[in-house]
Amino acid sequence: GWSDVLLIERDQLTSGTTWHAAGLMTTFGSTSETSVEMRMYTRDLYGRLEAETGLGTGFEPLGFIELAADSDRMEEYRRVAAFNRMCGNDVEEIGPDEIKKLFPLARVDDIEAGFYLRQDGRVNPVDATMALAKGARQKGVKIVEGVSVTGVTTQNGRATGVATTQGNITAEFVVNCAGMWARQLGALNGVSIPNQSTEHYYLITEPFEGMTRDLPIIEDPSCHGYYREEGGGLMIGLFEPVCAPWKVNGVPDDFSFGEISPDWDRMTPFVEKAMSRIPISQEVGIRKFFCGPESFTPDMGVAFGEAPEIQNYFVAAGLNSIGIITGGGLGKIMAQWITTGDPGADITGINVDRFHPYQCNPEYRKTRVVETLGMVYRRHYPTRVPLTARDCKRSPFHDRLKEQRAYFTDVSGWESPAWFAPEGHEPKVEKLSWGRQNWFPYWEAEHRACREGVIAMDMSFMGKFLVQGRDAGAVLDN
Repeated sequence: GWSDVLLIERDQLTSGTTWHAAGLMTTFGSTSETSVEMRMYTRDLYGRLEAETGLGTGFEPLGFIELAADSDRMEEYRRVAAFNRMCGNDVEEIGPDEIKKLFPLARVDDIEAGFYLRQDGRVNPVDATMALAKGARQKGVKIVEGVSVTGVTTQNGRATGVATTQGNITAEFVVNCAGMWARQLGALNGVSIPNQSTEHYYLITEPFEGMTRDLPIIEDPSCHGYYREEGGGLMIGLFEPVCAPWKVNGVPDDFSFGEISPDWDRMTPFVEKAMSRIPISQEVGIRKFFCGPESFTPDMGVAFGEAPEIQNYFVAAGLNSIGIITGGGLGKIMAQWITTGDPGADITGINVDRFHPYQCNPEYRKTRVVETLGMVYRRHYPTRVPLTARDCKRSPFHDRLKEQRAYFTDVSGWESPAWFAPEGHEPKVEKLSWGRQNWFPYWEAEHRACREGVIAMDMSFMGKFLVQGRDAGAVLDN
């Protein structure tokens, strides 16, 4: 690898959101091969860093169990489990009795099954950061703290370095990994990174008998929570269905190790629901109810890769609360991309070039992020479309398509018809499911019409490239 690398930290390492991360190291949940591989690589990295650097990461493979409390979640997690196994990740489906043996404090009377990964567990975010930093320094990387980047310098559409509070630095490549400040840093050079911060919560109970450190981590989306031991007590982390956006107009520059005053009134119903999974948590005292910021992108995908606006300006941000889980793998892909010109993995779904300037609009971010965080623990039906921050882009044919009873989906911000309801029927999805839905016969009719006749299709959402000049034909022929 390259050793002529400078990491500039505006305050101290772990400032922002890392210092208060819960430290879960779980690989289950994704149906992206790239994401699963990044998680598995990160888990392996945390396990071997101590041998390479002499600093432990706090990684403990205690196991992880995803709980399925209804048939729809069973269907989803069985699909996720099958995909993970295909990627080489070992997932076991276990019953309520076995869940109870592994985590005796959990209520399992309404649980259909659990999905168990023995090699997953927890890590200490601060220790992991310091181990990574020491390893980087051993490889020649220089890390400077207490220096802020005030912009990226460019020439002829290419990044040439950064401007800082202590002067300019020349660099062939620049990586914006500014976390919840990434959007604001990107905006200085017209780079679109539409991540938005929200309030993010966990609580820690007083210590109580039976809450031992060797218990596995469990996660129960039906109760909005994940659960692990912390200081002899129970940590309950929350992804509530309706969140509160935070600092829409910009994260303060000096909010390095700050906390947000928790909103008990808003959060109490979600806390009570989460506690119901571990009934004893309702009887012991609460030691800490923590609220800190976490940022999310409009589609829950990472903002990653070379910015389309500026050559050699790379982005690694918008981790959507999975920075600890995927950070090592993401860094590996980024390093390979920069040094070889090829990421070595399919990054289509996380490439930063999918974002548009309008998505950085404050009202768009404020509206969409409520739905985005709320989707973390909802069922992820394959045909679900975003419902908020819509109607941003319409084609000239939109009104005519609407008159023909089009059901519109969001395709790169464009209102694009997914299917058309027949005359006398409303274009609506009656119920999301894992099987055929009410619109399938309408969709089938469109396919038959296309095969047997001629159709006109609105392709406004597709990218267009204008190639002109004396050698345009030759270029296109190649």
